Amino acid sequence: MRQHHRTLRLLGSLLLIAAGASLTGAAPVPAASATATPLDRVVPAPVSAEPGGSPYRITRATHIRVDASRETRRVGEYLAGILRPSTGYRLPVTTHGAGGIQLRLKKGPFGAEGYRLDSGRKGVVITAAEPAGLFHGVQTLRQLLPAAVEKDSVQPGPWPVAGGTIEDRPRYAWRGAMLDVSRHFFDVGEVKRYIDQLALYKFNRLHLHLSDDQGWRIAVDSWPRLATYGGSTEVGGGPGGYYTKADYKEIVRYAASRHLEVVPEIDMPGHTNAALASYAELNCDSVAPPLYTGTEVGFSSLCVGKEITYDFVDDVIRELAALTPGRYLHIGGDEAHSTPHEDYVAFMERAQRTVTKYGKTVVGWHQLTGASPVQGALAQYWGLDGTGAEEKAQVAAAARNGTGLILSPADRIYLDMKYDANTPLGLSWAGYVDVRRSYDWDPGTYLPGVPQSAVRGVEAPLWSETLETSAHIEFMAFPRAAGVAELGWSPAATHDWEDYRVRLAAQAPRWEALGIGFHRSPQVPWPAE
Repeated sequence: MRQHHRTLRLLGSLLLIAAGASLTGAAPVPAASATATPLDRVVPAPVSAEPGGSPYRITRATHIRVDASRETRRVGEYLAGILRPSTGYRLPVTTHGAGGIQLRLKKGPFGAEGYRLDSGRKGVVITAAEPAGLFHGVQTLRQLLPAAVEKDSVQPGPWPVAGGTIEDRPRYAWRGAMLDVSRHFFDVGEVKRYIDQLALYKFNRLHLHLSDDQGWRIAVDSWPRLATYGGSTEVGGGPGGYYTKADYKEIVRYAASRHLEVVPEIDMPGHTNAALASYAELNCDSVAPPLYTGTEVGFSSLCVGKEITYDFVDDVIRELAALTPGRYLHIGGDEAHSTPHEDYVAFMERAQRTVTKYGKTVVGWHQLTGASPVQGALAQYWGLDGTGAEEKAQVAAAARNGTGLILSPADRIYLDMKYDANTPLGLSWAGYVDVRRSYDWDPGTYLPGVPQSAVRGVEAPLWSETLETSAHIEFMAFPRAAGVAELGWSPAATHDWEDYRVRLAAQAPRWEALGIGFHRSPQVPWPAE
């Protein structure tokens, strides 16, 4: 999976579990006052965007109108939290008034995450059937406003929204990003920062890689040394760190407020040196190895033949499942080179049963398909274009038998791969992954023999062997994460590199306003600095 292998203002001050709200009191844009962003210039590309009519402008008279529900007030406060710093407007949240920009929940053909945005001289209406859809519509509205709306100081404006209609819904239900907090530890604030950046592009899963050879990052009451000792270092020998249960709950809460579901991962039976170093009894010889701060893989394994191993697995999964309201729990399963195949199969069978016992759906790296995936399990494919036919056939056979697939091909959307030979961060074992390569493929047809219905979506992993700060995360994730978001959200018919690179270039001023230090790929016609 890897082979040898830190503030931005938060984009809203309160939780969002959205419901209807509205902005009122705004006036139309004077004819020559500003050029509004065209409806079809957003990322990800919407299902349809039909321009028409006059633009609308948010002004000092704008109010945010909500109903009496707590959820509606939260979405109103979220939107106000984005708009207030840059516009300088009060934007009071109120249950009174009419017109303006309306955000409303209404039954319709939107699905769980789709929305409709209608804009004209009298206002903007965003309609969705579910809170997630309304939230995604708000992200589109942000992109239709000038990039300066993202700044944390008052900007001159004006704040126009182009006239017309957008109808939109996602292609895939799983649009994920994985953050490796094990090789290098990232604290709660750094994870929240990444969550806000992902939310802008309609990601809906945050996969946290919580354990590996180099560090154990989640407190487990029944095995406390996992965090206090196993979490005490990282690649290169730094101090490491771990999340208390309160920390983890805060990440989960914050992600949910941005409509991202946290998927925790405890990698097993390999990638377990931090655990093995913490508890000698987890080793077959009952001798704890030293903590590890390198980047090699494949050398560690839980002792499959010891019953205490399964007590450990049960305790860890039980405690983590209790902390995680989401549906999924990832048990890794990759690069178990030190575990004999028969032992691997036996271990994964028991580990999967434990996950289901505690009410979660199993997710594992695609090596899980070499065992027996339980009903409903998801396999995350991280192979390459050039991965052998036999391995791909094994994955395809599992998909035809009901195992859902999440596509994370390493030479396409591993965000830790170098862009080119001159990239100062990252690895290159899967080759160089430039912006076009990360975008220019179709998840629906990527693996031969896999029915399109088996593809649940895409996920962009970001491994942290070489990454230590938020600036590092952002340089490697942007601009490629935006393309992954489009692969997961937009209809296949909209995927066109020449069009996309123009829309992507238009994101640069927004990233600059947000303080995101991105890679200025020569493949993209960025605005002049």
